[in-house]
Formats: sequence, structure tokens, C-alpha cells
Amino acid sequence: MRKVMSAVAAFATAATAVVAMSGAAQAGDDTVYGCRSGNVCIWAQGVEPFDDPHPTVQYSSYGYHNLRNQYGEHAVLNNQYGGATAHLCYNYGGTNCPEILLQDDWSYENLTPINSITLDRP
Repeated sequence: MRKVMSAVAAFATAATAVVAMSGAAQAGDDTVYGCRSGNVCIWAQGVEPFDDPHPTVQYSSYGYHNLRNQYGEHAVLNNQYGGATAHLCYNYGGTNCPEILLQDDWSYENLTPINSITLDRP
């Protein structure tokens, strides 16, 4: 009987942990027009995100990301959390970055002169 009770208690503990983890994952799931929570996203040239919720690029790691083949007007969203920012930069390697996107900021940008984007810790 003692072994059965121990097994039941272990199962209940494991089930509670799984429920708690799945609840935490759902709480942070703030996908916006296909842009996953924690990401900075770019949509195709001339595309409105609410018409086509499929960003062509999603960046999820801090640091700089060099852009390739991004010309003309694009919707850009900083869907990061915790106060993280993003910068649009004229140079490769994340330098010369005059434009800042705060958390939850949208922008329609001419990306022709933009060569990199940075995701910055708060």
C-alpha cells in the first residue's frame, strides 16, 4: 500500500509540474500577426501584417543581424518583452543606428539604406 501511495504522490507531483509549465508557456505566447513573442519581425515589401500575418524574417537572439535583400518599405515590429529594444542600423555589424524601436513598437521603414538590425537587452 505504501508503494502505491508513493507512486500516486509522484504522479500527482509530475502532473502538477507539467500543468504549471504549460501554463507558463501559454502566458508568454503573445504572437502578433505571426510574429512570435520575443522576436523582432519584418514583413515583405509593401505587405500589411494584418492582411498577411506571415513575417518573412524573425530575429530572436540579442545582438546584431545583417539584413539581406531588404529593399523598399517594410513593416517592422519589436515584439520583444521586458523592455528590450531594437535598432535599425545603416552599417553592417550593428553600427550607425539612428532608429530605435521600443518594446511593442511598429514602424514602416524604407529598408534600402538599412543594413543591419540589433536586438538589445533591457
